[in-house]
Amino acid sequence: MTAQFAEGDLVGILTTEPLGRVLDYRAPEGGCGLGDYVEVPLGPRRVLGVVWGPGEGGYDLAKVRPVTRVLEALPMRDEMRAFLARASEYTLTPLASMLRLSTRAPGLGEPPSTRRVYRLGSAEPSRATDARLRVLDVLRAYGGAAVTLAELSAEAGVTTSVVKGLVKSGAVLEEDAPRDLPYPPLDPEMQGARLAGDQIAAGDALVAAVAMGGYGTTLLKGVTGSGKTEVYLEAVAECLRQGRQALVLLPEIALTSEFLTRVEARFGARPAEWHSGITSTERRRLWRMVGEGGAQFVVGARSALFLPFRDLGLIVVDEEHDTSYKQEEVVFYNARDMAVLRASICGCQVVLASATPSLESWANADAGKYTRLDLGARFGVAEMPEMHAIDMRAEQLPSNRWISGTLARSVEARVARGEQSLLFLNRRGYAPVTICRACGHQIGCDDCDARMVEHRFLKRLVCHQCGATKPMPVACPSCKVEGKMAPVGPGVERMAEEVAERFPEARVAVLSSDLFGSARALKEQIGVIAAGGADIIIGTQIVAKGHNFPLLTLVGVIDADLGLQGSDLRAAERTFQLMRQVAGRAGRAEKRGVALLQSYQPEHPVIRAILGGDEEAFWRAEAAERRAAGVPPYGRMAGIILSSPDVAQVFDFGGELARRDGPLRRIGAQVFGPAPAPIARVRGRHRVRLLVKADKGAPLQAALAEWLAQLKPPNNLRLAVDIDPQSFL
Repeated sequence: MTAQFAEGDLVGILTTEPLGRVLDYRAPEGGCGLGDYVEVPLGPRRVLGVVWGPGEGGYDLAKVRPVTRVLEALPMRDEMRAFLARASEYTLTPLASMLRLSTRAPGLGEPPSTRRVYRLGSAEPSRATDARLRVLDVLRAYGGAAVTLAELSAEAGVTTSVVKGLVKSGAVLEEDAPRDLPYPPLDPEMQGARLAGDQIAAGDALVAAVAMGGYGTTLLKGVTGSGKTEVYLEAVAECLRQGRQALVLLPEIALTSEFLTRVEARFGARPAEWHSGITSTERRRLWRMVGEGGAQFVVGARSALFLPFRDLGLIVVDEEHDTSYKQEEVVFYNARDMAVLRASICGCQVVLASATPSLESWANADAGKYTRLDLGARFGVAEMPEMHAIDMRAEQLPSNRWISGTLARSVEARVARGEQSLLFLNRRGYAPVTICRACGHQIGCDDCDARMVEHRFLKRLVCHQCGATKPMPVACPSCKVEGKMAPVGPGVERMAEEVAERFPEARVAVLSSDLFGSARALKEQIGVIAAGGADIIIGTQIVAKGHNFPLLTLVGVIDADLGLQGSDLRAAERTFQLMRQVAGRAGRAEKRGVALLQSYQPEHPVIRAILGGDEEAFWRAEAAERRAAGVPPYGRMAGIILSSPDVAQVFDFGGELARRDGPLRRIGAQVFGPAPAPIARVRGRHRVRLLVKADKGAPLQAALAEWLAQLKPPNNLRLAVDIDPQSFL
C-alpha cells in the first residue's frame, strides 16, 4: 500500500536540482502519496520533484513551504525508486542526477488534452514543389505517425503555409487527437522466421526463462548473421503473451529503422521508439504510455532504461559489447550493467546479445553467473566470410595512397560482378593531422590539447573533442607562410577521393556519423545502400553495427593495426571485436564473403586470433592476462576526472587527494596519479586523472565516498567519478 501523507504533513521531496539532499515540504491540499510527481517552490522558481518519503524536520518548521501541486502522472513505482537509488550508490552519482535521467520528457504534469496533428493523406498535391515534396518525405519517414505543425515544418525546413497548402489538396490530413494515445497492440502469435538447429534450442531456452518469470541473465553469443535477432524476438513474443513489457536496447539510432521493419513483420505493428531522434511530442507520449501499460514493446537507446515501465518482463541489450552503451557525461554509467541491475530489482530476464561479447560478460558466463547460449552457424544459406591478412610491408604503395594493389584487384572484381565492397577506416574526416611543410606546425584546437581534423566536405577543420570548427587556413598560423598547409594520413573523406580516382565507374557512398544532419538522413542512406544503391561503401565504425547489406561480399580493412596502438587495457579486446564485426558484414546472403585486413604486423597475436577464428582461445588468453594484472573484470577500477580552467589548482587538488588516501588503503586499494589526461585540455579546462585500483571483492564505492568527502572542491573545479572506466581519455 502506498504511504499517504495528509495535507500539512511533512514530506521529503527529491527534486531534479543538484542540491545533494532530499528537501522538506508540507503536503498540499488533498494530500500526496509516496512516489507522486510534484511541483515545488525552490527559491523564486518552481521545480519538478518526487515524494521520496516522510520529511526529516529537526529545525524551525515554520519555514517549510507547501508542495505547489501534485502532477497528473502515475506515481513512481517502488522498484523504480529502488533502481535509481541503487544506480546512484553504484555510480557515486547524486540521486538528483539519476532522477533527471528518469524524467526526460516535456510536459509531464500537463492534464490530458488534444492537439492539432498532421499525417500523410491519400491525395496527390496539386503542385509538386521541392518544399511540398520535403513535407511528404518527412511524413513518410515517420511511418504514419502524427506530428505537430511546428515539428513538421521544422523537420522539412518549410514555412507552415506550405503544410496548410497540402492540407487543402488532401495530400496531408489535419485532425485533432488526444495528446497521449496507447501504441498499436502487437500480436505475439504471428508466425516468426523459421528457426533451425542451434536457433531452435536457444529460442526455446529463452522462451522458457521468460515464461518462468523472475530474474536471470543470458549471454546469447552467435556469429554475425546467425539469427540472434530472430531468436530473442521469440523471447519478446513470450513476454508479450505474459502481458508484460519488453525493452530492446540498440547501440545506434541508425540501426532502429531496419529493426523496426523486422519487428513489424514479426508482430504486425511497430514498437514504440525512444532515442534522441524522436520528437518531444512522442517523448511525452511514450513516457506516459510506458507507465500506464499503453506501450508493450519499446526499442531505444541506453536512456530507455530509465523509463517508468509498469511491468517490465524482458530487457535485451543488442550488441552488448558496444562502447556507446557507456555514458561518459554528467552521469557515468554502462547501460549493460544498469540493465542487469534493473532486471534484478524488478524480477525480469536479461538477454545480452553479441557476436563478440565483452570480456566482462564472457567472464560472468564462464563463472556461471550468466547462462550462455551459442549460435554457431549463419542463418539460412549464408556462410561465414573467409578472412586473410594483406602484409603491407610487401605492398608497393605511393606515400599518398592507402589501398593496396591486392585489395584494389579484389574490389575491381566485385564491381565487375555487380557486388558491393566495403572499405573500413575508423577515422572520420579527410585527414587526422594538418601540418605546415615550412615550419612543422600542426594545427590544434584553441580550447583543447587535440589536433584539428580536416573535413573537406564541410570545408572546415573540426575538433573531435569539443566540436569547435575553423576555416582551413591559407597561411600557416605559426610562420605565416602561404600554400604550405598539407594533410597527413587518411580519413574516410580522403579514402573517398582515392576510390573515385582508382574506380571512376563505381558508385561510392561514405558512411560516417558527422556527414549526416539527422538520424533520419543516415537511416535513409543505409536503406539506399542495402537496396544496391552503391558499389563501394567507405565507412567508419558505424558500419560495423548490425547492418545487413545483402549484396556485400568484400570487406577491406584499411588499417587493421590502428586500435592496437596505445596503452588502453581494452585495446586488444576492442580491436578483436571491431575487426570481427566489420568482417561479419560480408557474405550475409547466398554468396560467401571475403574479409581482407591490411596490416603492417600480421604476426600480432590479435591479428592472428582474428584470422584464426578461435574466439574462445582469444578470450581465454585475454582473461589470463587481465587476471594476472588484477584489472577488470578480475579487479576493480575507478577513474577520478578533475577539470578546471586553472592548471595549478587542478594539480594541487589532485595531489592533496592522493595524499589523503587512507580510506582507500584500508580496503587494499591503490591510487595512481594525479596525471594529465591523455587529452589534457578540453573546452579550455585542464584535465587531470587519478586511477584507483582494488581487488574484485573490495567495497570500493564506500571507500571512494569516504575518500572524496575529505575535501570540498573549489567552485570552478569539477570532479567526476567513473566506476569501471571504458575509456582512459
